[in-house]
Amino acid sequence: MLNSYSYFLSQHPTLLPPLSRIRVSNRHRNSLPLNRTFRVSQSLQASSIKKWKISCFRQEEFPSGDPKPEHVEDNLCEELVRPELDKPKAKTRDWISRLQEAADAVHGTIGKPWTVPWTAETILQVTVLWITTFWFVGSWMIPFVAHMLGFSKDSLTYRGQALYSLLTDATEGLAGIVILYRCLSRFRPLSSDWFRFSLKGNWLFDVALGCLMFPLVNRLSQFNLDLLPLLPSTPVTISNVEQSIVARDPVAMALYALVVSVCAPVWEEIVFRGFLLPSLTKYMPVWCSILVSSVAFALAHFNIQRMLPLIFLGVVMGVIFARSRNLLPSMLLHSLWNGFVFLDLMK
Repeated sequence: MLNSYSYFLSQHPTLLPPLSRIRVSNRHRNSLPLNRTFRVSQSLQASSIKKWKISCFRQEEFPSGDPKPEHVEDNLCEELVRPELDKPKAKTRDWISRLQEAADAVHGTIGKPWTVPWTAETILQVTVLWITTFWFVGSWMIPFVAHMLGFSKDSLTYRGQALYSLLTDATEGLAGIVILYRCLSRFRPLSSDWFRFSLKGNWLFDVALGCLMFPLVNRLSQFNLDLLPLLPSTPVTISNVEQSIVARDPVAMALYALVVSVCAPVWEEIVFRGFLLPSLTKYMPVWCSILVSSVAFALAHFNIQRMLPLIFLGVVMGVIFARSRNLLPSMLLHSLWNGFVFLDLMK
């Protein structure tokens, strides 16, 4: 139809309006469709760009205006580099979580800290008094009493020396218990997990497991001796216990067995595991208190050639005590270890 109309006008030129009128008329007539078409095209283009940005950059919109190519490249580089940067952080978090799990496992194994009513001043007071009393009783009081009675230790028979050792050890233990009683009397009554002795509980398995550590403790003794051997100038002495064993005196051996298997384990466990270890939990974790009390336990034997095995043994007994909150299992394990050493000397 439009072609027919154009042909008709070409055959009748007089019917054509002036050129200026045609151009004005066409401009006004075509302005609306052109503007509408341009707006639709611009809208479709913007929609396409936005969809591309949503699919590629997680709806990260550009600022007003045309998107800059360098900004697109930066986003792409950031997306590619970010996983590489996150790998060390992920490994660090993994190690931290594993350490936390291990700490929780240890915490669940050895239990929570004790409720300690006294301060570090009381801990230091008891420790100093106990060391002083131990030295005074063994080195001065008992020898002075023996001298007043008219005899000396060296002049005694094997049985007399064994009895002398039993009295000395029992006196030192009772003196330590009296010190504890006097220094802690103002804090009574104590909670139920302090100085507890009980046959109840599933602690026999822990004691049996501790006994399996005896060969390892023996190996540590040999390693410690190889690490810190006796000096050539150091005289080799034979203890009274070894002399009694060599003499095969049954009474003396029984008295020494009573000293090493009953007296020493009782008062040493009361001091080191019953008092020192729980008291330290007020200022440090339980595992650290076990280690520190084990070092103190080893130092109290005044034998540098036996430091490593005694520290390890103290740790084992400390763990058993911390798990059970009961002094009886650690005393039993201590007694069994001393008995093991005593039987080893009899070979």
